[in-house]
Amino acid sequence: MKLIVGLGNPGKKYEKTRHNLGFMVVDNLADISKIDVDREVFRGYLGRGNIFDQDVMIFKPTTFMNLSGEAVREVVNYFKIKIEDVVVVYDDMALPVGQIRLRLKGSSGAHKGMQNIIDNLKTEDIKRIRIGIGEPVYNDGKDYVLSVPTKDEWPLLEEAIKNATNALLDILKIGSFEKTMSKYN
Repeated sequence: MKLIVGLGNPGKKYEKTRHNLGFMVVDNLADISKIDVDREVFRGYLGRGNIFDQDVMIFKPTTFMNLSGEAVREVVNYFKIKIEDVVVVYDDMALPVGQIRLRLKGSSGAHKGMQNIIDNLKTEDIKRIRIGIGEPVYNDGKDYVLSVPTKDEWPLLEEAIKNATNALLDILKIGSFEKTMSKYN
């Protein structure tokens, strides 16, 4: 069983914000794979299906970003999912707008949603796909991540959503996160 987690904040207010790129990627994956992510359980939305003969769960925590780990822990524990079978997708200010980066493990890089997952799963050995949103020029990080990208940023982010979705599909098809990393990084 593979668990793909997209991070974001619930509700219309946050739907198109930078902080919801993780949701956008897993929504795209769900659409392509014809998996309905509509079961409201474990303080989030869950969908289950088959992609390239792999049993896959797609999960969107609705605990708000900074408490994402609590909901992810519930899913992991309930379904007895191995940590090596979890991939988390989220936005990252440390990367230029539209760039994606796959990582096998590591610190949260000050991303509070990822840090909460690390704290709740008690390991930094969590695979992840980070989507660059760039750093704020004029405002603080909180206002920046909760704002809507500019008209110029959207084409770059749409391409990043597509690339991150393709990376997830490649991970499942190839069966190797490392090989997929070398392709996309």
